[in-house]
Amino acid sequence: MARKYGFFTELQFKILQLRIRKGLTHTEIANLLGTTRENVAIAEVRAKKNLKLAEETVRAYKSLTSIANIEIKADTHLIDVPGILVRASDKFGIKLKVNFTRIYDEIRFKARGCVDGVKVVKPFMIAIFKDGDIEVIPESMLEPNR
Repeated sequence: MARKYGFFTELQFKILQLRIRKGLTHTEIANLLGTTRENVAIAEVRAKKNLKLAEETVRAYKSLTSIANIEIKADTHLIDVPGILVRASDKFGIKLKVNFTRIYDEIRFKARGCVDGVKVVKPFMIAIFKDGDIEVIPESMLEPNR
């Protein structure tokens, strides 16, 4: 029986390993594994879909297990976000273990489609956890009836 690596099949894991660690092409991997370039490409696409699904699952779970989910609304200036988070965490007696730079970087990376310059253009959420950590949740993870 083939081994599983989380959501990856053994083949998907091997292909990603060869692509990421060794920088091999689909053709080179196909030759090594005795299959076609097309099979390698398909397996890689499926592996990336599985990875995205796993990431979305973890984000969704984190939003369910957070102490507070703070909606950052459109037209909010990024400079105001840390204060919003501090006020929210104070209500729950939580000391945040993040600074402005981390908050700003996480928003820029995880909710990049929600920000234009220094303004929020699409709402997103920031989950606050009991340990003071945060997680930026992009608009794609917001509940559909919002």
